[in-house]
Amino acid sequence: MVARGDVWWSESAALGRRPVLVLSREAVLDTLRRPLVAPLTTRIRELPTEVGLDLDDGLPRPCVVSLDNVQPLPVALMLDRIARLAPERMAEVCAALAAAVDCD
Repeated sequence: MVARGDVWWSESAALGRRPVLVLSREAVLDTLRRPLVAPLTTRIRELPTEVGLDLDDGLPRPCVVSLDNVQPLPVALMLDRIARLAPERMAEVCAALAAAVDCD
């Protein structure tokens, strides 16, 4: 079962094989077949819409969550759970998401 703040390996035609962060709120995850996710990438641009992650977050190497590339992804394409981000890190994700959609 996917949960908000989980990082999963996924595989899709649009993203290829890459880790994604589940963003959808817990209240709807049981009913959504396509929760909202943000891809992780090792291409770090230091944008306000990126959140840096590293070994302390349970990731195998430094990367960023790219909140400019949020999209729904079928749960069936989420293959293996890698980590769950701490609430403090998810607060950073929320701030970057607000910046991505100009809601700050």
